[in-house]
Amino acid sequence: MDSPDNEIDRPGPLDPLESILSLTGARARLTARLAGHGDWAVLFPAPPGAKFNAVLEGTCTLTVDGQAPLTLRAGDVFLLTRPAEYVLATSPTVGVQPAAPYFHSTPAEAALVGSPTEPVTARLVGGSFEFDGRARQLLLDGLPPVIHLPGHAEGALTTQQMLTRIDRELRQDRLGSRIVAEQLALVMLIDLLRHHIRDATAGRGWIYGLAEPVTATALRAMHADPTRHWTVQQLADTAHVSRSTLAARFKQAVGQGPLEYLTRWRLELGADRLARTDQGIAAIARSVGYGSETAFSLAFKRMTGQAPGAYRRRTRGHTDEAA
Repeated sequence: MDSPDNEIDRPGPLDPLESILSLTGARARLTARLAGHGDWAVLFPAPPGAKFNAVLEGTCTLTVDGQAPLTLRAGDVFLLTRPAEYVLATSPTVGVQPAAPYFHSTPAEAALVGSPTEPVTARLVGGSFEFDGRARQLLLDGLPPVIHLPGHAEGALTTQQMLTRIDRELRQDRLGSRIVAEQLALVMLIDLLRHHIRDATAGRGWIYGLAEPVTATALRAMHADPTRHWTVQQLADTAHVSRSTLAARFKQAVGQGPLEYLTRWRLELGADRLARTDQGIAAIARSVGYGSETAFSLAFKRMTGQAPGAYRRRTRGHTDEAA
């Protein structure tokens, strides 16, 4: 593969997390508040992308099928990465009610559950994250079903300050409050992912590679310059280890060799360009590090099961329907 004539039009070198969040178009939506009085239990529908909730006051329990119940305290945040229903409750003996009927309030008003004559047992703020394209393959499927950031964890104080600001913005309902709250929620998503990367102990994939210093160095180098004709030796040199050490650690953490990973990332960049631009396939091939349209097309079909042109038509068709 040869370097393209034109560099990828992105704002400077991005680290792997920045690259993937940028490529997936991550954005926060539907931020809302809930106030629970006394004992209550509410069933929430499966989120299509990812969903977060944070406890501002009190305690409650999160229950997701296939996961152990998780006790949440003030300052705790959780992220759901799978399309699964979940229950928030203060007591296992209370009948579970669907959440939807409670959430017809304005952003300045919290949804009220439980008996309003009882004291507040928990206050929460939450919302969903939406993504474009291949986010599930690139990001969500590589994460555990639930990521929990306890209020006492390293870095949680900053997150709590953001939660306080989100709560205030939604309560006061000032000009631009919804946008401010959603942008703060997106910052919180990055905090949750940083927490997971810092404490990751099991699993394979790029996000686990970032928890291993040698592998993380190689990943950063490839994401900063994905069209460079990298060799394993060059990547090892950037990490100041031997070629065999890099290859072994990368395979163990990420689940594939460094050049296999690089090939897949280039193809993901190509898929993004096919979906978002009218650029010709030959130009896209060059822009992501391929010397010919044929080589790019063969590799792309191996990854997606579709030729680049068919992929573009399918993704554009979905975009048109959504519009």
